[in-house]
Amino acid sequence: MSPQSDVSTAVATGTSVATAGTRAGREATSAARDRLDADRVDFCQVFASSGFDAEAVLAGVNALVDDETAVVGCTAGGAFTEEESMDTGVAVTLVTSDSFRFDTALAVGLSENTRGAVRDAVRALPEDIEEPYQSAIVLHDGLSGVGEQLSLSVQRRLGPYVEFAGGAASDGLRMESAPVFCDESVAEDAVVLVLVSGEKRPIITVNHGHSPISEPWEVTDVSGNVVHELNGEPAFDVWKDAVRDHAMETSGIAVDDVPVGSADLRKLMVTYLFGIDQGETYKIRWPRTAIEETGALQFAVDIPEGTVLRIMHGNRADQIASAEQAAADAVSLCDGNIAGAFVYDCACRQLLFDDAFSAAVDGIISTLSAPVAGFETYGELCMQAGQLSGFHNTTTVLFALPE
Repeated sequence: MSPQSDVSTAVATGTSVATAGTRAGREATSAARDRLDADRVDFCQVFASSGFDAEAVLAGVNALVDDETAVVGCTAGGAFTEEESMDTGVAVTLVTSDSFRFDTALAVGLSENTRGAVRDAVRALPEDIEEPYQSAIVLHDGLSGVGEQLSLSVQRRLGPYVEFAGGAASDGLRMESAPVFCDESVAEDAVVLVLVSGEKRPIITVNHGHSPISEPWEVTDVSGNVVHELNGEPAFDVWKDAVRDHAMETSGIAVDDVPVGSADLRKLMVTYLFGIDQGETYKIRWPRTAIEETGALQFAVDIPEGTVLRIMHGNRADQIASAEQAAADAVSLCDGNIAGAFVYDCACRQLLFDDAFSAAVDGIISTLSAPVAGFETYGELCMQAGQLSGFHNTTTVLFALPE
């Protein structure tokens, strides 16, 4: 820490919109390091647009952090800090702390053997941790389609009292490549774990802003993440029947006239998602596309047979309010000031917000009054103590470090 610092943890962010990967990594890291004003950097998280050469970005970042700095990150369809939101660019967050230690691990083969990949990552973490509290950040390839299995495997390996948050790497809805980073490594179909140990607990919050508008349906025919039937009827037909009147009344959209595969249908499916009843709240599931030939819906994650779903709706005002509420919850849970926060927010919400996405980010920033960095994910992870499911869609997840 800087000798002038009177807090035990400090966070700073930097961005760059340079077109060359190495330069963008260096510029963003240099800006963050200047703002941090510390003798050392303990942790670095990087969000880089998918169009960059990720290895070049990491080379630029690693050139300006310390040899001992734990560096992780992933590709992002869009990223933001308290300074700006970017469709294309690099966002870097640096942390220096006398209260927390950061240990990282990477494992590949996530989609073929999720449990095995998590096992390998956890085994690579050190065992000689003396700090009383542990939490984790989890980043993974957003095209692996194993978000729920991943969250359960991480909980099983780290234990029920280690809360964690994170996001699925994204590539601007191109669905081509979404690698994660660890130190100097870039890997697809991979997971990165960051074990955060300390004398304090990081603060993890979650909020989504959707409400149910339909009766419940049971998943009666499914193959992995492709739901063929709900209550014995083609899933896409059920979805259209459920949203038809509501979409016409609220936005004048005739659902039956919207072409399958179009941007309009993608946006409509972000507006009308599915929810799994969790008691006091709903876990959101995104039907990212319809299969016209069979009437099936393809989700971003596997949906088990027998799952009971409802159609959920969230307007822009509710979505913006929910993002701000996630930040407000973090402030209320923090005993003191927040040093900085990471935000994992779904790429779907950018489609839903349009130009209001920046308003949601502004709400988070103004509420936290601290450095913030986040990216648009293909799914969010948030597993808190006592929960049995930790993968989300179209949700704001926040991981905050207290000073």
